[in-house]
Amino acid sequence: MEPEPAYGESLSYRNPVLPGFWPDPSICRAGDDYYLVCSSFEYTPGVPIFHSRDLFTWRQIGNVLDRAGQLRLPAGTLASRGIYAPTIRYHDDRFWVVTTNVTLGRHLIVTATDPAGPWSDPVYLDLPHVDPSLAWDDDGDCWMTVSGVESYRIDPRTGEVFEGPVPMWSGTGGQYPEAPHLYRVGDWWYLLVSEGGTHTGHAVSVARARSPRGPFQPGPANPILTHRGTDRPVQATGHADLVEAADGSWWMVLLGTRPRGQWPPYHVLGRETFLVPVRWVDGWPVVDPVSCETGSAGTGSAGTGRWDDRDDFDDERLGAQWISPRSRPASAWSLTDRPGWLTLHATGDSLDRSGATIVGRRQQHHDCRVSARVDPGSGRAGLTIRIDEAHHYDLELARGQARVVGRVGPFRQVFGECSVPAGAVTVALSTRTADVLPPTVTSSDDLAQAGLVGVTAAGSDTIRFEVETGDGWSSLAELDGRYLSTEVASGFTGRVIGMYVTEGTAGFDWFDYRPAG
Repeated sequence: MEPEPAYGESLSYRNPVLPGFWPDPSICRAGDDYYLVCSSFEYTPGVPIFHSRDLFTWRQIGNVLDRAGQLRLPAGTLASRGIYAPTIRYHDDRFWVVTTNVTLGRHLIVTATDPAGPWSDPVYLDLPHVDPSLAWDDDGDCWMTVSGVESYRIDPRTGEVFEGPVPMWSGTGGQYPEAPHLYRVGDWWYLLVSEGGTHTGHAVSVARARSPRGPFQPGPANPILTHRGTDRPVQATGHADLVEAADGSWWMVLLGTRPRGQWPPYHVLGRETFLVPVRWVDGWPVVDPVSCETGSAGTGSAGTGRWDDRDDFDDERLGAQWISPRSRPASAWSLTDRPGWLTLHATGDSLDRSGATIVGRRQQHHDCRVSARVDPGSGRAGLTIRIDEAHHYDLELARGQARVVGRVGPFRQVFGECSVPAGAVTVALSTRTADVLPPTVTSSDDLAQAGLVGVTAAGSDTIRFEVETGDGWSSLAELDGRYLSTEVASGFTGRVIGMYVTEGTAGFDWFDYRPAG
């Protein structure tokens, strides 16, 4: 059993295949089609789902948990809680997704015949741990594995537990053994486990047994993948899942980060989804280190799309890419109140607390520019770039003024402001990693004169805020991006850029996201 990874040998593809905050990937194949899901944490709708025909180029086709009956995230849900680590499988002509709502302390299973939805109401399982995964044996029994690592024999249609917990294999001794996935390959059951934590110590290890009950024999070359202790541009590699391609080759999807800046580096996009080929050697899976460019360069390309995204809000529904923290009540937004505009109604008076109206999308590139046309009316509205309620920068419009406000931990400050005309105003924010400091900046005095507050050459990136006036674009502030990073804010998510209103009602004519370069 040594299939060679022929699929994609004549192609080059760009990693990450899903750039931005798409962590904990899980993948399955149905015929010639591949489907992938990711964690969504405190954001709604939950569990984004993607489709691909080549493993390299992915398109979001919806969200698995897209209605209140499936996704309960109370107002008090903490940042980086909510929905953890889904697994997707295709079995008996049906798609299955199992995940954990850690806010409720419950696992849930939903199913669909069409992966684009609708998905069923949840079946709940009150079992411990996180990172559930499903596998079926030759007798038709379903095994659910969870972090720890242990398994349960269940009825996935009812949630009934027949057997368990069955101890399995908890890795090589690294902390937090998690993301266990079971696979039947030939005469063996393979158990893939991540360990070492989901930061720089992250690693993937493997074991095998003749039965899903074990005993499991560790692989001879564990961990089979880790970037710990290296200077590779991709770090924190782990939380992996395997898939056999239609041509018999094997592939692994996994999460990783791309930190920036001098020591210590900061990652701001969250944990992203990467892809690597797998080969089998003496009955064990072998993978090479993850790079940002993989394959045979110059002989073709795939998965190299720019991920441009402009929404003129002319459709009847919001696109699948739009997310909101915790909830998005129907009373908070409308595409019909003002046709061709997204209308947002304030549900909270501050972005520093949960409950405010935010409609955003993930930042997917280190260097990008986001612009929007905003009519704040008599209220307060604008653009925000955020990690959570305690870490966000906002460009807000209210009563003829535009200003940039930053919240970092317990500190809140206005960094720049200017007058703007009544009615709709075009605003923009951009992120820059290359040459974080302009060449004219050579001293701390230059920093102050340039309006670069707290920016240093060691930072991850610079975030610039602009307003379009009658004389062109006016820059209000440039802020250090490190304060909107996981290393500062903590948690499991990445940046989200979005539209918001904290007073009255505001309209957004369009929203445009462009990778730079």
